Amino acid sequence: MSFLHELEKYQAFDYQRFFAQVTKEQILSIISKNKLSVMDYLTLLSPKAEECLEAIAQRANEVTIQQFGKTMQLFTPMYIANYCINQCVYCGFNCKNQLTRMKLTMKEIEKEGEWIAKTGLKHVLVLTGESPIHSSVDYIVEAVDTLKKFFTGISIEVYPLSEDDYYRAVKNGVDGMTIFQEVYDKEIYKELHLAGPKRDYEFRLDAPERACRAGLRTVNIGALLGLNDWRKEAFLTGVHANYLQRKYSEVEIAVSTPRMRPHTGGFPPRVTVSDKNIVQYIVAYRLFMPRSGITLSSRESFTLRNHLTKIGVTKMSGGVTTAVGGHNKGEEASQFDISDHRSVAEMAQMLYNQGYQPIYKDWQVV
Repeated sequence: MSFLHELEKYQAFDYQRFFAQVTKEQILSIISKNKLSVMDYLTLLSPKAEECLEAIAQRANEVTIQQFGKTMQLFTPMYIANYCINQCVYCGFNCKNQLTRMKLTMKEIEKEGEWIAKTGLKHVLVLTGESPIHSSVDYIVEAVDTLKKFFTGISIEVYPLSEDDYYRAVKNGVDGMTIFQEVYDKEIYKELHLAGPKRDYEFRLDAPERACRAGLRTVNIGALLGLNDWRKEAFLTGVHANYLQRKYSEVEIAVSTPRMRPHTGGFPPRVTVSDKNIVQYIVAYRLFMPRSGITLSSRESFTLRNHLTKIGVTKMSGGVTTAVGGHNKGEEASQFDISDHRSVAEMAQMLYNQGYQPIYKDWQVV
């Protein structure tokens, strides 16, 4: 059985009716539980739960410290190609957008990796646009092999791969993957993906499970907030993460909570997602999935990231550029505008100031 069958249980679910019945007493009762059900999680995502946000956040802080201590893993994304054959209306790499397309050579990848390594980071996320033609599995694997001399943990955020290709990536040094479903609502998904292989909703939906079966150590999922009702998307992301963690207990399942940012193409968010909404999502998810990682990217402001350090987040990026080869070439043809421009050193200092330990390395590929 795939996650699609689990997802179908909620296809006709009446969220508004459920939210209308939520009481403050229910919420306070849920906060005190050690193990939450799926419906408990949805309750904490309700509009009514906003009245108890401070109490939920305090509990999330306790749970996070119990599970992870006062630590924060740091990493940076590394874009090596931006060719794309998809027409996704919300993405700067949309194949119809007019931007300079480029792909780094292995020599340029080595130079980029060397630059990042000088910041002290030992974890890197390698990204490409979604074009198997321009960024083949061979190219991705060779890039990873080039970067192994600098990093102990290498994750990829690329187009969905087959199980055999994920296995090949693992054998060649990849230990993690990130893939966003973007939006779990199937009809909205079709509206937003006009052309290209990314229109295959189910193949993308099953990618995290193929990665789990292939032996990846970490699998990170999420929805792009702003494309649909954030409460529904946060809920279904949590249901997805819970499904994967129960089925593949040996894999570290994590989520990201990306919010739409300005990008080439200019497609605006369909719905507004406030800072308060992001906070509610993160603290609710923390109580639902106590041992799961939560990544907060530089899409968010430095103020919000500072505040969320203590209430659920376990991984943050630093020294970020979303342009291909951007660490050496500077910002051009980026996927989206970032909000927090702090360097790795500045992120580390912020963590020290809050009594937290920045983690540069927590894994060694052998």
